[in-house]
Amino acid sequence: MNIEPLTIDFVRDLILRKETTATALVEHFYRKIESDDPKIHAFLTLTRERALAKAAEIEAIADRGDELPPLAGVPVAIKDVLMTREVTTTAGSRILENFIAPYDATAVAKLEAAGAIILGKLNCDEFAMGSSNENSGYGPVHNPRDLSRVPGGSSGGSAAAVAANMAVATLGSDTGGSIRQPAAFCGVVGLMPTYGRVSRYGLIAFASSLDHVGPLTKTVKDAATVLQVIAGRDERDSTSANVPVSDYVSEIGRDAKRLRIGIPDEYFPPELDPEVNAAVQRTIDDLRAAGCEIKRISLPHTRYAIPTYYIVATAEASANLARFDGVRYAFRAKGTATLAEMYRKTRDRGFGPEVKRRIMLGTYALSAGYYDAYYLKAQQVRTLLARDFQQAFAEVDAIVTPTTPTPAFKLGEKIDDPVSMYLADIFTVTADLVGIPGISVPCGVTKQGLPIGAQILGKHFDEGTILRLGHVVEHERAR
Repeated sequence: MNIEPLTIDFVRDLILRKETTATALVEHFYRKIESDDPKIHAFLTLTRERALAKAAEIEAIADRGDELPPLAGVPVAIKDVLMTREVTTTAGSRILENFIAPYDATAVAKLEAAGAIILGKLNCDEFAMGSSNENSGYGPVHNPRDLSRVPGGSSGGSAAAVAANMAVATLGSDTGGSIRQPAAFCGVVGLMPTYGRVSRYGLIAFASSLDHVGPLTKTVKDAATVLQVIAGRDERDSTSANVPVSDYVSEIGRDAKRLRIGIPDEYFPPELDPEVNAAVQRTIDDLRAAGCEIKRISLPHTRYAIPTYYIVATAEASANLARFDGVRYAFRAKGTATLAEMYRKTRDRGFGPEVKRRIMLGTYALSAGYYDAYYLKAQQVRTLLARDFQQAFAEVDAIVTPTTPTPAFKLGEKIDDPVSMYLADIFTVTADLVGIPGISVPCGVTKQGLPIGAQILGKHFDEGTILRLGHVVEHERAR
């Protein structure tokens, strides 16, 4: 069975025309996973029984001749930070290695309600902390485009599974760029919605004011289709927004003429990789040719984004991860004499080095005597970053930048240099701090064949415009 180009519409139409069945599709994807995943390591858990049961439901709908739901029979996979009922859910950490989730995250439940078939859970940096997917407690993910390189993090498994045709779409989470950066490294589309656009209910928290749930897909239209399904107010998440959900699929069909595009000087520094710069400049030229007005802008506080992000994110992580103490969840160290010793040894053995580093940084930033100097100051700078974007969006409809400063780097290349690793997210963290939506769209490849991504940022709850522009970029690249 030829399943290229592996988009949602293509798979759904196969079932609609009865050229295949949902069960046959599921079996095809599991054969693909069994064949290719041992060298990529994108999957941590497979959910074969659940997938086949859902496939049987879809076949029954098709046999009755009833209207198929929007994701009918579409094989998807879920980053392992999202709760998935009666399935092992680890967040990439050994401290949760035997934890069985008691309920579905809202985004997972919405996918299944729309007819999607969940193939399994995807590898990720431990508690979504990382820019390379080398911090998983279960081993790194390899980039399908070049197995010697990282897929990006922390949603590296989600990006790799789509790039390697082991799933049609996946869910990831983005706290500092963890959907967009791996999407750029693996050559797929990654969409981070506005904060509050998609419910975080059932997402294992890293940094609560920064965490977003969003899709990784082959095409912009697929990203729009998945967002259409998972977006919306959720009474179980007080931070989810009560803002109407647009018809994103229809919006991408509109032309982009007269849209004003901002190009911020601060995102094109002299040290930017020349091939990345050239690919993004071509993208800007394509948008100009499509009728967009291109305008140079400035986001003057950009240089403070990385330190601000790592203070806010680590502070929130130190609070969120306090709950993993060996009492309530999964792993507990054995052979301890006192409660304090059990806490200490459980967290020492259960957490990996990057998680410990961030907990210590966050605890320090929140400690008496340092709170005002670090955490409070970081929140003040966050306000300045938000003002930068408010002023920019008074002049333009969207902003285009590189997604990453370089293409995918080698496995192990930066693992002993945390600061260098943190800078891999230099173009993505600001959108998380401000809460605006962003999408990474493939815009070229290097001479070595490594994918390059262009990032499009939009106003709060204006996902329609960035999807529309992403569709233009995708169309021009395919010409």
